[in-house]
Amino acid sequence: MRLHEELKEGRYPNCSGLAEELEVASKTIRRDFDFMRDQLGLPIEYDNRRYGYYYTQPVGAFPTLQVSEGELVALFVAQKALAQYRGTVFEKPLGSAFRKLAESLPDRVSVQAGSWESYFSFKTLGTPVGDLELFSALSQALRQSRKVTFEYRKLRGKAHETRKVRPYHLACVDSQWYLFGYDEGREGIRTFALPRMRNLRAGAEEFERPDNFSPSEFLSDSFGIFSGGKKQTVRIRFDAFAAQLVRERIWHSSQKIRELKDGEICLSLVLGSLQEVERWVLSWGDHAEVLAPLELRKEVAAICRRMQGLYRSICGKSAA
Repeated sequence: MRLHEELKEGRYPNCSGLAEELEVASKTIRRDFDFMRDQLGLPIEYDNRRYGYYYTQPVGAFPTLQVSEGELVALFVAQKALAQYRGTVFEKPLGSAFRKLAESLPDRVSVQAGSWESYFSFKTLGTPVGDLELFSALSQALRQSRKVTFEYRKLRGKAHETRKVRPYHLACVDSQWYLFGYDEGREGIRTFALPRMRNLRAGAEEFERPDNFSPSEFLSDSFGIFSGGKKQTVRIRFDAFAAQLVRERIWHSSQKIRELKDGEICLSLVLGSLQEVERWVLSWGDHAEVLAPLELRKEVAAICRRMQGLYRSICGKSAA
């Protein structure tokens, strides 16, 4: 839209000037001009004498988005998926963003949307707690490649610790936001859950984000968010009841399923951390049994003994 206004006013904008003004790369501006000309059909040419672009004929309003009914349905489903943030600090800005998207849609798309409410819905267990100011400040620091300082309490920690971090990436994993960044005090990439952060301050000190950092590779050996340890093959046996539910999802990119007798299966995963898969196995109750590694099998067995202790009074009566 900014490029359109510059062209419409006859200011002969060029890539280097706009790149400096909008704080983006010149290649980005050039790609935008190419998109406007080749994809939107706008009459754009380059004037070698004025060193800038211009419209070769009058252009009125900027072309609106051309959206099909199928794409509109997809947008509606996406909006429904964000219902998990209802009642949180994210609800207002998300609602505002979707209203602006709706206003930009072309009038020519006409669909019967009234009944869609009865077709699609989402339910999330455990709505995440969010701090919009912290999220916004962290997002800005990330985009500007500025170091941040904050207080952080580890999951099993009793007090907050001060961390100085180079923010690399924000990821939403299982409805929870996490920051991946280089912790200067610990000299390595660490993962931070945003709800356990406080008093975030973005400094003026900038850093260069490594080109080879890949969030997908960083999490390739994790079952959820924890990774970086020694890779181990985890094998879990599921009875016939749980087996069908396990087959219906892809739990990890490394998973392999081996069919056993009587409808049972053995699920194999290659992971660099056992913390999250341990909790996942326990969530299946007696429908799942850890076969390997021995370390995980022993830990699950120990937890089961402690749980039995919590219900000793009931277990005793049952035994009697």
